[in-house]
Amino acid sequence: MGYNPAEDADPGRTTGKAQPLALAVRGLRPPTGRRIMNLPHEPPPEAGWLRQAGARLAAWWPAKMLGTTIGMTAFFVAYFWVLRHPLHPPTIVPLTAVDRLVGFWPQTLPLYLSLWVYVSLAPALLIDRRELVAYGLAAAGLSVVGLGIFFLWPTAVPTFDIDWARHPSFAFLKSVDASGNVCPSLHAAFAVFTAAWLERLLRQIGAGRLPRALNWLWCLGILFSTVATRQHVAIDVLAGAALGAAALWAHWRLLRVPPRGPRAQPAGP
Repeated sequence: MGYNPAEDADPGRTTGKAQPLALAVRGLRPPTGRRIMNLPHEPPPEAGWLRQAGARLAAWWPAKMLGTTIGMTAFFVAYFWVLRHPLHPPTIVPLTAVDRLVGFWPQTLPLYLSLWVYVSLAPALLIDRRELVAYGLAAAGLSVVGLGIFFLWPTAVPTFDIDWARHPSFAFLKSVDASGNVCPSLHAAFAVFTAAWLERLLRQIGAGRLPRALNWLWCLGILFSTVATRQHVAIDVLAGAALGAAALWAHWRLLRVPPRGPRAQPAGP
């Protein structure tokens, strides 16, 4: 099966067959007209999913890395400003039976911190400019809604009977991230948002059940760690997961709208 230049020249023509990885990499040029990207969303049989993932990671990596860095920096600046300037005294979010069942697991701190690696994976694997822009806007919108809730309704976790001096690994986290800005948990919101996107992308490149299951296990591990590190309580996590799911639903509805392009000319008589 070879590459047919005529098909590339005509965005409206398709053979219905999977195209080779070479075309996937060649297709990473700016979109024109109605065509968003030459790279098909069907996994080409000639390339394994790891090779396709590598090609996607290499595509526009400086721009994607810069965009992710700027986005995270802006988020943290806004997050800590809201944390230090609450509009009202914070409301204490109550404990539930789930919190008492989970208890304190200090060894889950690396899993909690791994969110910031996890959330960078989905945009790194995107190769469609329209999806990249939409993803960035959705992440920004999710952040604005969450931070707006924190500003208008400050919340905090209860004071736990834990001697933090016995857990020096938490010292930096406790020094910079006070027990505020907790409901909804943006850790949970971004974990759910990212997990769904990675599921979609892993399916596109033909990944099997194992990597897709590991993706969801990572997400669940992050959700568990938010409670197990006592940074959040169960109510925060449920609210955050709902916020992430709502942002994802709105985001994917917008992506189903076809991109704007030149209007089709009416057929002649």
